[in-house]
Amino acid sequence: MKIALFTDTFLPQVNGVTNTVLKMIDYFQSKDIEYKVFAPKYDDLEMPDTVEQYYSIKFFLYPDCRLAFPNFFRINKTFEEFQPDLVHNMTEFGMGKAGVFHAKKFGIPSISTYTTNFSKYLKHYNWEILEDFANRYISGFHNKNLLTLCATAGTEKLLRDIGISRIARFSRGVDTEFFNPAKRSTEFRRTHGLEDKLVFTYVGRIAAEKSLDILIDAYCRLYDMYGEKVALVMTGDGPCLDMCREKLPRDTVYTGFLTGEDLAVAYASADVFVCTSATETFGNVVLEAMASGLAVLGADAGGVGENIRHGKTGLSFESGNADALYSDMVSLLLDENKRKALASEGRVHALTRTWDSVFSELIEHYRFAIEQAEIKLSA
Repeated sequence: MKIALFTDTFLPQVNGVTNTVLKMIDYFQSKDIEYKVFAPKYDDLEMPDTVEQYYSIKFFLYPDCRLAFPNFFRINKTFEEFQPDLVHNMTEFGMGKAGVFHAKKFGIPSISTYTTNFSKYLKHYNWEILEDFANRYISGFHNKNLLTLCATAGTEKLLRDIGISRIARFSRGVDTEFFNPAKRSTEFRRTHGLEDKLVFTYVGRIAAEKSLDILIDAYCRLYDMYGEKVALVMTGDGPCLDMCREKLPRDTVYTGFLTGEDLAVAYASADVFVCTSATETFGNVVLEAMASGLAVLGADAGGVGENIRHGKTGLSFESGNADALYSDMVSLLLDENKRKALASEGRVHALTRTWDSVFSELIEHYRFAIEQAEIKLSA
């Protein structure tokens, strides 16, 4: 089996899509599945022969994705040499459109993955007027593929509501050896002045679509009430960083963008993870936090809400409701047994979400798409 992966976001940009693609690559290599990645070029970072990069610029609405300008002649040459059995489009823009085009040209099936809720992001950037256009574009793109993969039931409903019909599930996994409570670090806590405090943490893009105003509101009230008994660690970077520095208490810790062991240590060295975003199609960070041994607080919307069994693996609060988040933060601050029970059950849940099981299902989707294309061709 030979797979051509098209994505509008890749290294050195690290996000949910990039992380998933990297895990897919690891799995393909372990199973001797041949692949080529077609991705935007960010800088002069050297890539292996299995990755082809194309000129791109920042997407003004969301810099995590690029507006790529793929060279169709070069892709055409690669397809002629590589002869893929299937195209997998991870995103909907320049590279994704190139993937759809070349799949049709070479008579092979293409499938797509819906990973980012762009139409819902628009309201956070005062572009609501474009929501209908965005939905039409998204549905038009995905309906050109034989199958569209999504991670949760809520996302599937959203896709059906905008007119996408051929949908299957492709969830996400977590590396529970890498994200692990054993990586809790007294040095990390001491360095950042977190000793003898209950540490709340946020990990992700520091941007408007993550509903950080809810976190700011709730945590500031918590801090006013309990002062130095609590601390907040913000891990990540983004356009709202200055706003957070202005509005959050002065002793809030900003680690910047972290990867690798530094990220795993930052997770495990906290106590409670908070995710206020209501626009996630899955919410990888929730699984990472659970695997790291944290009690999780998450909005009851999108993929985040579906990742949490309320009262078992975490607590879900009403999306957009700072009062509800504040109440849950207080309850976990005051009830250590509850906090530990949620963390323990969350870790158990994370242990069931292996990448191997997720990708085994993905390969079955690949086989189905290839078989359907062969049936259509022979008909």
